[in-house]
Amino acid sequence: MSTRREFISNTGKAMVAGGLVTLTENETPHMIENKFIHHVYFWLKNTGSKEDRAKLVEGLQKLSKVTTIKTFHIGMPADTNRDVIDRSYAISWFVLFDNAADQASYQVDPIHLKFVEECSHLWSKVVVYDSVDVK
Repeated sequence: MSTRREFISNTGKAMVAGGLVTLTENETPHMIENKFIHHVYFWLKNTGSKEDRAKLVEGLQKLSKVTTIKTFHIGMPADTNRDVIDRSYAISWFVLFDNAADQASYQVDPIHLKFVEECSHLWSKVVVYDSVDVK
């Protein structure tokens, strides 16, 4: 019978050997460069309405079909609580474009216009943060 320490050590070795855990030296985070970031926060009119939240998420999923979008993320407030964190929004929409021209094209894209037409009745407030690289 092995000790607890031996069991944990052997389990860890087996996970690495089996490819369940990958260890790399000097792994660094990937920086997003030369992109236009568009981050939108939505507050629902019917705060706490699961139906309205689902409709907004569905609308954003349709909106993700705009061809100039390179990457997107639909999110909700994380369960983190510190004085600097604002968790009052319902849904966030993070979008990555190649450049400002692609973002401008997105604003007038028929898919975006239809999203606003079909979903704007769901929100009471929208805040947008656009950013580009520090030069």
